[in-house]
Amino acid sequence: MNAAGALRELWQLALLPGEALECVALAGHDPVVPSSFAVGTAAQSTIAAAALAACELGHARGVARQPIAVDMGHAAAECLGWFSLDGRVPELWDTFSGLYRARDGWVRVHANFAHHREGALRLLGLNPATASRDDAQHAMLQWNALAFEAAAAERGLVAAAVRSFAEWDATAQGRAIAAQPLLTIERIGDADPLPLPVLDAVQRPLHGVRVLDLTRILAGPVGGRALAAYGADVMLLNAPHLPNIEAIADTSRGKRSALLDLRTEDGRAGMAKLLGDAHVFLQGYRPGALQGLGFGPREVAAQRPGIVYVSLSAYGTQGPWRERRGFDSLVQSATGFNLAEAQAAGTPDKPRPLPMQILDQATGYLVAFAAAAALCRQQDEGGSWHVQVSLAQTGHWLRHLGRIEDAFGVAPPSLQPWLETTASGFGELCALRHAAQLGRTPAAWPLPSMPPGSSAPHW
Repeated sequence: MNAAGALRELWQLALLPGEALECVALAGHDPVVPSSFAVGTAAQSTIAAAALAACELGHARGVARQPIAVDMGHAAAECLGWFSLDGRVPELWDTFSGLYRARDGWVRVHANFAHHREGALRLLGLNPATASRDDAQHAMLQWNALAFEAAAAERGLVAAAVRSFAEWDATAQGRAIAAQPLLTIERIGDADPLPLPVLDAVQRPLHGVRVLDLTRILAGPVGGRALAAYGADVMLLNAPHLPNIEAIADTSRGKRSALLDLRTEDGRAGMAKLLGDAHVFLQGYRPGALQGLGFGPREVAAQRPGIVYVSLSAYGTQGPWRERRGFDSLVQSATGFNLAEAQAAGTPDKPRPLPMQILDQATGYLVAFAAAAALCRQQDEGGSWHVQVSLAQTGHWLRHLGRIEDAFGVAPPSLQPWLETTASGFGELCALRHAAQLGRTPAAWPLPSMPPGSSAPHW
C-alpha cells in the first residue's frame, strides 16, 4: 500500500470528511531507509494524518482548509529521532540494553532506566554493582528465552523473547491484537461542545486547545510535540520521582514543562484544577495505573465533561499482556519484526532491528491524529471521548502496509536539509524541523524545550 492509500484508510477510520484529503500532497516512495518494511510510508502517512486532522479542526472552527505537503524523505528523517545537544549526540542505549543469546533463541532487554537494569541483572543472578555485559550474556545462556521473558514480566521488568511472525500470531496476545482496529475513538460521556477561542486565519489550527501531556518515553511525547507544532498549548507534566531519557530535550519542544505528584493530595488537587480548562488529557502509564489515583478515563470525563482522553500502551487493552510494560525495541522483538528483518537482509542468524523506532514514532503521530479527530467530533456533537492506541497495534498495521524488496542497498536520507538549531534548557539543540508543511500556518515550536519543573503547573 502506498502512503496515499494508508492515509485514506486512517482518515476513514476516524470518520473524517473525505474532501479534506484533496488538500494533501505526498512526495516520495519507499524505500527511503534500508528496511524490508514500509517505514517511510508509515512515517509519511501518520504525520500527514496528524497535520490534516489538526487543520480539519481549524476548518470546523471557521477557517478555510489549507494545503499540506509531506515529503517521505523528510518524514522518515524526522522519525529517526536524531538530535544533538551542544554538538554532542547523546547515547540513547544503556550498556546493558540490547540482544542476548539465550539457550534456545534470543532475548532483548531494555535497561535504560536504573531500576530496570538492576532488576534484570539480579534476575540473571548478578550483582548490578560489578556485573559486565559479558557476565550478563553468559548468565542469559542458562535461560530459555520465553522463561526469562515471563520471569521478567512477573517482576515488572522489561524484556522480550525474539519471535517470528508465526510464533507471535499464535499467542493469545497476538490474536487479541489482530482482532482489534488500529485505534479506537469512543464516546464515554455526555457533554456540550467545549468552547474554543475564535480562530484567526493566520493562527495555527490548534490555537487555544489545552493539552495535558503525562507521557515520558517517546511515543506519547512525540504526539504531544506534534500537537504543539500545530498550535496547541501543551503542558508536559512529569512526576518528580520518575526518571526521563535524554530525548526529552527533543520531544518537549513547544511545551511547557511542570512537575506534579499525583500520589499526594496537593498533586491531585493541582491536576483537578488544570483539568478544569483542559481539552485533551494524554497519558502513557501502564493500563489502570492512573485509574487507581482517580484519573482514569471515566473519572477524568466526570471531572471535565467534554475531555478527549488519550490512552497509550505497549500491548493494547485486550489480551493477557494488556498490563505488561513495553518499549518499541521490545515490541519489535516480541511481535516478529526483528527476525523478519534479519531474514530479508540475508542475516537470519541474528535478529535485526528496524532502522528507526517507527512503532514509537508512528504511534506518536497517531496519538496526535486521533486526538485532533476526537476534538473534531467533540466540537460537532459534544460528548467526552476516549482514544486508545498501542505500539503493538501500530506494529500490526505496519505489517499490513506490505514489504519492500531490495531495500537494504538504499542510503538513508541526509538530515542536513531539515535540521534546525535552537536554544533550549538542555543546551543548544540541533534537531529535525517538522515534516508536515502547512501552506498558510506553518508548524512551529515557539517555546524552547525546558527541563521538568521549569514551568508552574497552571495555565
